[in-house]
Amino acid sequence: MRRIHAVIALALLSTSAAVVARAEPGMQTRPPARRPAAPAQPVTKTEPAAVKCPNPLGEGVRTQQSYCDVLTGREPADGIIVDLPPHVGPVTLTFDLHNRHMYSEELVKTNRGYRRYTATIGVLTMDNTLLSRAIVQNEFRTASDLVDRIGGGAGPGGVKAVAPTGLESISVTIPADQQSVSILGEKVSVVRLDNVDTFMLPGQPVAIISNVMVQYRPAPPKRTPAPRRR
Repeated sequence: MRRIHAVIALALLSTSAAVVARAEPGMQTRPPARRPAAPAQPVTKTEPAAVKCPNPLGEGVRTQQSYCDVLTGREPADGIIVDLPPHVGPVTLTFDLHNRHMYSEELVKTNRGYRRYTATIGVLTMDNTLLSRAIVQNEFRTASDLVDRIGGGAGPGGVKAVAPTGLESISVTIPADQQSVSILGEKVSVVRLDNVDTFMLPGQPVAIISNVMVQYRPAPPKRTPAPRRR
């Protein structure tokens, strides 16, 4: 019986010594097991979009933005094509939508320059699925109603007669499986002092866009297979 008690006492002393040794500074201890790091999430990028404009208008004198006509059409290929970068998840496409005005100093001076524009466009997938429809509406009376003047023309100051007026900031979410989209015009209604015109025939410019941007999560780079050992 005494021998059993002695064995128990020695075991207790050994356990206590091990605990003290672990608590003393400077003693070597086994580092805790490290958990594997969580995979890094792709960083969201915002950058100018790759745009194929069928009818570019030029750069703005004030904003230096590139302006592009939105043409009416029946097929996505007739519109402004925006190619999306390699991405993971949905992409957010943003752009500024303007009405299209032909400026005349004479009409403004004689108080005959009033116009009220309502332009409608669509953003479509390349298989002709409508993702979103957008409308810009505004009134023009004087040159102060213009958003910008476009350089490269024969008018005073070297500007073109066509100019953007009105501004709507458009944002469209594009599904992850799409690689390109089309911005296509539908129609424009123009109210003048003496009449109302509606334009919707194919190939007609009905609006202007600028400042086209994409926000997306970049796709990870493709891994190249290691060469086989011979």
